[in-house]
Amino acid sequence: MKVVIVVPTYNERGNIGPLLEALLAQAARSPHDLHVLVCDDASPDGTAELVLAARRDHPRIHLSPGRRLGLGAAYLRGMRCAMDELGADAVLQMDADFSHDPADVPRLLAALEQDADLVIGSRYVPGGRIPPDWSALRRANSRWGNRVARYLVGLHPIRDCTSGFRAIRSSLLEGMSLDRIRVQGYAFLVAFLYEAKLHGARIAEIPIVFSDRERGASKLGLRDIREFIVNALWLRFRSLATFARFLLVGMSGVAVNLGAFLLLTAAGIDRYAASPLSTLLSMLSNFALHRLWTFRPRRAAGAGVISVSRLGLASLGALLASYGVFATVCFLWPRLPAALAQLASIVPATLINYFYNAYWTARRQAGAAKAAAAADRGSRARETGPEVE
Repeated sequence: MKVVIVVPTYNERGNIGPLLEALLAQAARSPHDLHVLVCDDASPDGTAELVLAARRDHPRIHLSPGRRLGLGAAYLRGMRCAMDELGADAVLQMDADFSHDPADVPRLLAALEQDADLVIGSRYVPGGRIPPDWSALRRANSRWGNRVARYLVGLHPIRDCTSGFRAIRSSLLEGMSLDRIRVQGYAFLVAFLYEAKLHGARIAEIPIVFSDRERGASKLGLRDIREFIVNALWLRFRSLATFARFLLVGMSGVAVNLGAFLLLTAAGIDRYAASPLSTLLSMLSNFALHRLWTFRPRRAAGAGVISVSRLGLASLGALLASYGVFATVCFLWPRLPAALAQLASIVPATLINYFYNAYWTARRQAGAAKAAAAADRGSRARETGPEVE
């Protein structure tokens, strides 16, 4: 497996030389084809010059120069270079200041090989640690930043959402809509996880010991904290907007279901026949509205339409669940108006309809985006020259 280690830098002259030596030592022992790609944002201290000097003796070292636009922009540039120019099967991202131990690189890659799409070097799983001399304020910033990401954004299963030590399969990156991640600062780490989760990524965490930098200064500032909070609120808004559309469509489905049931029974059709017919009609109505409106923002261009066989399978499951509830309510409470029994039967059909639409749309989005990304990579590789040195 070819792995490209992406290291963003800005004024890391004191760290980059020792870090490259440590990573080259790991590459010499690794069963994988390890390369290092330094994404330098025009450091005025000469960081890029040191990388170019090291590259003359070590062809596994590469440089991607760029403007200083933020950590997220550097990572995106590095990911694209790693896949498009270096042909990476996996991308490993880490900091340049030795807060991430190069000796942990093999552990992340081993976890990636165990059926994971993304592996996080985590400070907050059992066995992970942060520096014991951190101040109460810094501990609170780190802990609450993760709590905001986990509970506000919706990344609850992940314990360390702000860790920058990650190994990622290129197949996941190819399927993701990286252009939708417009966050340029540290908030990129959370925005990336949110998009990965939408694409159904298999995410694993392994414990790491996080260390404070010994040389250079931290780049985290008030602007990054503000961007982090704003981005977290925006991601939550996106989720709530989808759910709100689902509720509105669901309300229209209830009206269609009950209206059809009352019309059919008024026309003399037995209630046990009218119930599944009404449910099927409302499911078709909901399905069309969900595809056209509720889940439209999550659909990739060219995602296509659902197959008849898949629609039939989902409809059969929802109909059986709905009819089971209707028949049970009618049996247990025979004097209850049939319309109330039909209302109760709507619940399981609605839930199955929602989760099936969400799952299928995400699967189609990921597959279509992956194919489009692969085609785009091939096109760019033919049309452009290398972007790395």
